[in-house]
Amino acid sequence: MQTIGQSHGDVAVASNGDVYVSVGGARGGVQVFDTTGKYLRNVPNAPADFHGFTIHQEESGEFIYGARLSGQSILKMQLDGRIVLSIAGSTIPPELVRMRDGKPSLRLTNVDVAPDGRIFAVDGYSSDVIHIFDANGKYLDSFGGKEAPFGFRTCHKIAIDNRFDPPRILCCDRENRRVVHLSIDGKVLNVVKEMKRPAAVAEHGDLAAIAEIEGRISLLDKEGNTVLLLGANDVKAQTATNQVKPADWRIGILTAPHGVDFDSQGNLFVTEFNVYGRVVRYDLVK
Repeated sequence: MQTIGQSHGDVAVASNGDVYVSVGGARGGVQVFDTTGKYLRNVPNAPADFHGFTIHQEESGEFIYGARLSGQSILKMQLDGRIVLSIAGSTIPPELVRMRDGKPSLRLTNVDVAPDGRIFAVDGYSSDVIHIFDANGKYLDSFGGKEAPFGFRTCHKIAIDNRFDPPRILCCDRENRRVVHLSIDGKVLNVVKEMKRPAAVAEHGDLAAIAEIEGRISLLDKEGNTVLLLGANDVKAQTATNQVKPADWRIGILTAPHGVDFDSQGNLFVTEFNVYGRVVRYDLVK
């Protein structure tokens, strides 16, 4: 294929440097590439609707945790594709699920795992509530939402922020154009404003990379100060759209960043919201 296919998903890098990308279309699912972009394989059993996913290191190995946007569930998979855990959306108390047209509407957009094994998933396209499960998939608790003190408007993706002790949750509150730091139990700690519709976040060392769907990446320090901007697009018509054609792509200039992750060395990989699909690599290690 000339391009990787429809992308409204995410990117995650395994410890060996392999790059995992969730896509739809003819090769829908999770594609695996080497660090140079050479296609290696698809992950067996991986669905084509992982809007957000992560690769998490555990004592028994590395696992993919993915939030299914259409399937309304969370999957835990080995890197070889074996499914070891499936959490149905129906385990979430119905009173916490938003109703649309008289039917429950659960739209899970991202998932991450805390150091203690708890699983955090966000209903970012519906209620903006973050749901918590134990390591075995048992529902524990929820917080967040559209009302005070959170006031989320599309809490698009979240990440466990291990730069802090204890770890925090970093939320991309897209339509409020801000990034929100929460304690692990849901208290608002810090807000970074005037972002360009933040869509995804990853951390490495003291930096957090924020993928902003209006065409750039912001690298923030722990206090929320901007350290570096990457890929800023000065053509407004090419940002926040999935219709930019490959002929109009520019090396290093972003259109609609939708997923982001660092490799173990600190290099950055970005996947874009695009009907053709593109992953951009920034070599940040000198």
